[in-house]
Amino acid sequence: MMKKLNVLILFMFLIITSCVGMQEVRYLQPNENLVLNSEGLISYDNMPKYRVTRHDILKLNIITTPKGDAAQFYSILHTQGVGGGGSSVAGAGSGFYFSGLKIDDNGEVYILGIGKIKAEGRTIEEIQTDIQNRVNENFLPEKSEVRLFLEGIKYTFLYDVEGKSIQKTASEVSISILEAIAQNGGLDRTVDRKNVIIYRRFPEGIKKAQIDLTREDLQNSPYFWLQNGDLVIFNTKAKSFYGFGKEPLQTLTTGVSILTTAISIYLLITKI
Repeated sequence: MMKKLNVLILFMFLIITSCVGMQEVRYLQPNENLVLNSEGLISYDNMPKYRVTRHDILKLNIITTPKGDAAQFYSILHTQGVGGGGSSVAGAGSGFYFSGLKIDDNGEVYILGIGKIKAEGRTIEEIQTDIQNRVNENFLPEKSEVRLFLEGIKYTFLYDVEGKSIQKTASEVSISILEAIAQNGGLDRTVDRKNVIIYRRFPEGIKKAQIDLTREDLQNSPYFWLQNGDLVIFNTKAKSFYGFGKEPLQTLTTGVSILTTAISIYLLITKI
């Protein structure tokens, strides 16, 4: 009788310890390390400024007045290289759009009619200012406008066990990791939210960071905001490898299977 009771206690302990607790799955749980500004708000100061890295692709749009030799030059030469994927800006002035400006191995971008511009390690705004200054050499003040931007924030989600991966380009100017997770259907119970790995590209190389999605003070981290080229790896909890930590019914089924196997082995041994 005592042996049966011990087996039952062991079985119940196994089920309880294998279940996923609320603290393991809830996002942004209160934490005393969360930093607020004087107005009680989470500051955007930790949102990093993206700095261009080699092999990025930039999109360029130049708008000018319809008259003048310079306008004709930009209009003819730049739109010819676009092909079917090009577009123009509608309105009173003539506009021209050309895309596919790739940062080369030297960290520079070449623009027809403008020349090479240093890009690597600089913000989009800094590069745009340089291009605007070059274009201004051919136009009167306020007669042209340069618009430079990334196609979007390209990121990759990789799941270690399921072999699933997601690669998307968000059109937003900024997107948090939680917003990106929500856009991709959320995370199931097996994912270890306390051990999410991010590989982020910098002009100097790639940096690895570990974040905890359950901590509220994650919002103070620069890794709360995704950047172009981020690789995010979602690790699986160790106990989930063995069928635990998933849905309660799955955990119970796994526990019953283990108990049944153990009893069968015990009965087999005692008969020998």
